[in-house]
Amino acid sequence: MDLKACKAKINYPCRWLYKVIGSDQEQLYLALGEIIGHGSCDISFSNSSSSGKYICLNVEVLVENEEKRNSIYMDLKAHPQVRIVL
Repeated sequence: MDLKACKAKINYPCRWLYKVIGSDQEQLYLALGEIIGHGSCDISFSNSSSSGKYICLNVEVLVENEEKRNSIYMDLKAHPQVRIVL
């Protein structure tokens, strides 16, 4: 099966949602400011682990193209305060 044929068509620009998981909410906000810019995204609390060790934030960003969408993902993934990006 050709995976490119199954790839979803995304019309840009569009709003894209990332789920960002880390251990310190304040540090995650700072990381998002560094990577995306303050005021350039909508951030909301999503969930926390039962022990409270990890928190998840929803981050919605307007992306102009696939390159920008993937760049934000890779920058988030590489940041030391970010454990997981979905």
